[in-house]
Amino acid sequence: MMKCDIITLFPGMVAPALHESILKRAQERRFLEIGVHRLRDYATDKHQTTDDVPYGGGPGMVLKPEPIFAVVEKIHREQGETRIIMPSPQGKRFDQKMASAFSKEERRLVFICGHYEGIDARVKEGMPVEEVSIGDYILTGGELAALVMIDAAARLIPGVLGEPASLEEESFASSLLEYPQYTRPVEFRGLRVPDILLSGNHKSIRTWRKQQALLNTLRKRPDLLADASLTEDEKEWVDRQCDTVKSHS
Repeated sequence: MMKCDIITLFPGMVAPALHESILKRAQERRFLEIGVHRLRDYATDKHQTTDDVPYGGGPGMVLKPEPIFAVVEKIHREQGETRIIMPSPQGKRFDQKMASAFSKEERRLVFICGHYEGIDARVKEGMPVEEVSIGDYILTGGELAALVMIDAAARLIPGVLGEPASLEEESFASSLLEYPQYTRPVEFRGLRVPDILLSGNHKSIRTWRKQQALLNTLRKRPDLLADASLTEDEKEWVDRQCDTVKSHS
């Protein structure tokens, strides 16, 4: 079971996502456990103060270290070993490889969600915190980033998705983007499903899908091809497509 904790000022931001779709089913089937901790409950004063003005001046507020240390230490004391993650644009880039590692992590994954101008630096100095980024942009807080990471990891746990083959064919699972998908009707507003998918020839369909995945990756994320495991025939096919793409650019 993958076990997570989300430390947040705003539990209402994460609750809806945790009770829908894959995350809901994963928890119900005991593949995933998620605890949500309201940071204000761990404040040390009667006003439940969790932030204060920054030393040295400047705009905004900074989250205080005391409540964060208190909740993390409580989780560690009651639940055992933890791996502490802080969503941050300064962190290591989150990717499918990291999602896979999270899905297999035996320690509890504790996500500290920042807000305002940030978190007192002593949190990172005093605890083994890993900063992880989901992209080069700024969000209001760390809650959405934490949910992204939990969702990406949870779906990799065996049994969470109904069909294991779904994982194998998704984008990034094989260092390639996914091939295009179609369903009924056969024709919609003059656009038809490719005939090969209606042929019933499963070998030809597999070949077409692999070529489409390669072509999709070549056009959108050619950098991924360096890590893709390709046969010699597939490499030659990609080289021919490269020449075609260049001739039309």
